[in-house]
Formats: sequence, structure tokens, C-alpha cells
Amino acid sequence: MNTQQAGLRDSVTRPPVQLVILSAGVSDPSSTRLLADRIAQKSADLLRRSGRDAKIAVIELGATAVDVAQAIVSGFPNERLQQVIQLLAGADAVIVSTPVYKAGISGLLKSFADVLDNDLLIAKPVVLAASAGTARHAMVVDDHMRPLFAFLRALPVPTSVFAAPEDWGSPALSTRITRAATELVGLLASKVTETITDGAWADYKHQFSGNATLAERTASDVDFSTDLMRLAAGGQSGRAQPVQVEG
Repeated sequence: MNTQQAGLRDSVTRPPVQLVILSAGVSDPSSTRLLADRIAQKSADLLRRSGRDAKIAVIELGATAVDVAQAIVSGFPNERLQQVIQLLAGADAVIVSTPVYKAGISGLLKSFADVLDNDLLIAKPVVLAASAGTARHAMVVDDHMRPLFAFLRALPVPTSVFAAPEDWGSPALSTRITRAATELVGLLASKVTETITDGAWADYKHQFSGNATLAERTASDVDFSTDLMRLAAGGQSGRAQPVQVEG
């Protein structure tokens, strides 16, 4: 069997790579979304060249702004936001793109990150991208986004992608997009996500009954027979209680 035949066989037997775009752009048309689309398309093209199909899904955070605000206040995502979070949880790789406002990332993106389980993106490859009205904001991706996704324990690729108005017609932007997409595909090919989650998943702190695909814990996993859980339920603990003796 030659290499081409092997690639065709693998593309049939393996499910498509799930690429999820997370766009915080709110204008229409959105340069933030356009940047993410270019990165996702280049990643899909490179995946297909390697014998893997790709499926691209898009999360437009602008449509979830009210749901995100409600979740921050209530502490619980509603059903619509829960579906968005589950789509992100099922991604093999994520392309995150944000506009830059006043030298910082979109508040909507940060608020959305605040309602995510901390273990939702563990070891997932991520491309970080931003668009802005001036090149003065070029370091926002690495100064603001990279620490955020490091906290979430994702795997941001080394190359970040930034686009100011003058960059859109520049070959340098296409070069950076290709480089970031190549790094993303390389991480996927290495199966680093499976290596980390299979080998060390239990060593991470997880959200109880959370959205992470490997954190399928429910109330049935709780041991209600412990002293602490009995006391919490208003019952007696299993420990012997002191006896009061009247004189």
C-alpha cells in the first residue's frame, strides 16, 4: 500500500477534525471573524493535504452576550449558552479571534472565558488572533490572550496572528496565518491532547459535573456515606458521640 492509499484509508476510518472558531467580533462584516475564517480555512486545507478531513463550526459570541451576562450573575449558563459551551468542549482545536478595544481584548471574550469550566480546554491546541484599528495593539494577543489560555491549560500555538488595517493586503499576514495553521496541524498530528489527557487527566482539578468531555461526573459519583456528607444532609455522622451522664 502506497502513502496516498494509506492516507485515503485513514481519512475514511478517522472522523473529521473538529475545528471551532470562537469569534468575539460584533460588527457585520467583522474583520475579527474574517481573520478567524482565514486561519480555519488554511488549517483545514493543510489537514486535507495530510489525509484528514476537517469540519469547521463557528461560535459568534456577539449572539450570546445577554446569555453570558446572565450566567455571570446567576452562576449558571442557560440552555442556549450550555449548547455553545458543549460545542467548544467537543472541539479538537480552537481558533480564537477578538477585536482589541482600548489596548485590551474584548470584554465579551473575557466574560465568556469567566463562565467556562477551568478544565474545558485542557491540552486543546488553540490559535490566538486579534484585529485592531492600529498596529499599536499588536502585542495584545501575547500580553492578554496567551496568559488567559495558559490559565485554562490550553495549548496555544507559538505563532499569534494580529491584523491592523494595513496588514490585510500584506503577504506577511498570509505568512503568519500559514505558520500558525501549520503549527496547529502539527500539534493535532502529534496527538498531544490524547497523550496529556490519557496520561494525566486525573491529576488536574476538575469542575464537578462540568462540561469538559472527560469530566462526566454526576451526583451518582458522590459518596453520601461519609461523615461530612451526612452532616451536610442534616443527619448524624458515623462517629461515636459523647454520652451525657446526669449526676
